[in-house]
Amino acid sequence: MSRHRIGFWYRLAAVLAKPPLVVLFKRDWRGMEHIPADGGFITAVNHNSYLDPLSYAHYQYNTGRVPRFLAKAALFRGNFVGAILRGTGQIPVYRESADAATAFRNAVDAINRGECVAFYPEGTLTRDPDMWPMEGKTGAARVALLTRAPVIPVAQWGANEAMPPYAKEKKLRLFPRKTLKVLAGPPVDLSDFYGQEPTAEVLRAATEKIMAAITELLAELRGEPAPAEPYNHKKARAAARRKDQEDSK
Repeated sequence: MSRHRIGFWYRLAAVLAKPPLVVLFKRDWRGMEHIPADGGFITAVNHNSYLDPLSYAHYQYNTGRVPRFLAKAALFRGNFVGAILRGTGQIPVYRESADAATAFRNAVDAINRGECVAFYPEGTLTRDPDMWPMEGKTGAARVALLTRAPVIPVAQWGANEAMPPYAKEKKLRLFPRKTLKVLAGPPVDLSDFYGQEPTAEVLRAATEKIMAAITELLAELRGEPAPAEPYNHKKARAAARRKDQEDSK
């Protein structure tokens, strides 16, 4: 995709979304030089707020390379929101169905056309109590190894302070004025995995490398060290159940 061909629908979305973002939030944007000027590529982004897709999209829109998000298929059925998603070329994800693989095929096609596809490798808002990235799912790595496109890690922080994940009341906390921080890093080197059979072990190792890059960037944004191991929600729940059982004896 040409750097300058953004399209009507993306420009309309920007006209609607950018003014309130500019007025309500401060910005700390870094690493835009790592966003490729031409050709298809992947961005892998951490997810810690319902607001952070707008924060990240604003950042990348300003680089001239708009992202194509993978989004729940149900969102595409709405009249206005669905029209925006369809018009801006976002990619529907059909979970737990025979069409689940279609999203990855569409992602590969978009990258081969020279576009950017944005992945949230965690698959959902982080469940880590301290808001660090969790273990990632393998979709981004699978598409990366199929296309050999650059994978740009992106970390963001600040949207979670304005709209914390899993808060009982999903409302904005605008004051004091929050800073939306976004930092992109250099491409993750996945060349060691090229040409290998995409087994579960290979995809997991590639995913771990991508998540480590995102976590390192987030540590820089937060100004504090990251945990030694990424959070695994299933293991944490199992450990909590065992503790509850032991305490009840």
